[in-house]
Amino acid sequence: MSSVAKVIELSADSEKSFEDALQAGIKRASETLRHVRSVWIKDKEVLIENGAPKTYRLHLKVTFQLD
Repeated sequence: MSSVAKVIELSADSEKSFEDALQAGIKRASETLRHVRSVWIKDKEVLIENGAPKTYRLHLKVTFQLD
């Protein structure tokens, strides 16, 4: 049996950590998309406020199988 997958890009934020942002991104993608197969961390970013880290942001590529 063959399959076809699609890749989309999304961003996920957390004020705690990159790990928390990853979990939030996976959770949201899984709630919205069916058959999520993998997530690739494309890029990381830290937003700074008053000289301190404020937001941890991940840019993700999500792969999901099409029906």
